[in-house]
Amino acid sequence: MAAVDSVQCFGRKKTAVAVTYCKRGRGLIKINGCPIELIEPEILRYKAFEPILLLGRQRFAGVDMRIRVKGGGHTSQIYAIRQSIAKALVASTKSTWTSSQRRRSNIFSSGTTGPCSWPIPGAASPRSLEVAVPVLVSRSPTVEKLALVFF
Repeated sequence: MAAVDSVQCFGRKKTAVAVTYCKRGRGLIKINGCPIELIEPEILRYKAFEPILLLGRQRFAGVDMRIRVKGGGHTSQIYAIRQSIAKALVASTKSTWTSSQRRRSNIFSSGTTGPCSWPIPGAASPRSLEVAVPVLVSRSPTVEKLALVFF
C-alpha cells in the first residue's frame, strides 16, 4: 500500500452488502467489530478465510480491514464478506503490483508489425450462410400465413 492510504470496497451477494475499509496496520481483520476468527456459522468460516488462505497471511500483515455487513442471510453475508475482502486487497496493492510491470518491451513495438490484410478465418457469420425457407404457420388449409424458417 505505497501510494494509497486507505481503500473502501464493497461485496454483494443477493441482498447482503459488505463494505470493507482497508488501511495500513498490523493485520487486523474485523467483521462488525468482531475478529474474523469468530465468524458464525462456523461451517462457513473458511469461506470468509479463502482470500486470506489463497494469498497467504503475509499479504494481509500490513493492512487492517474493518468490514460492515448488512442484509441477507448468513450464507449471503459470508459470500459478500469474501468478495469485499478480495476487492479491497486488490485495490490497496494495485498501484504497487502494476508499477513495475508497465515498462514497454523493446522487442515488440508497433514499428515492427505492419498492417495485415489477410482474411480472418471464421469471419463469415453462420447466420449469414443460412437459407430462408417459407413454411406454413398452420396446418389448416384456410390459413395462408407463411413464416420464414432458417435451415
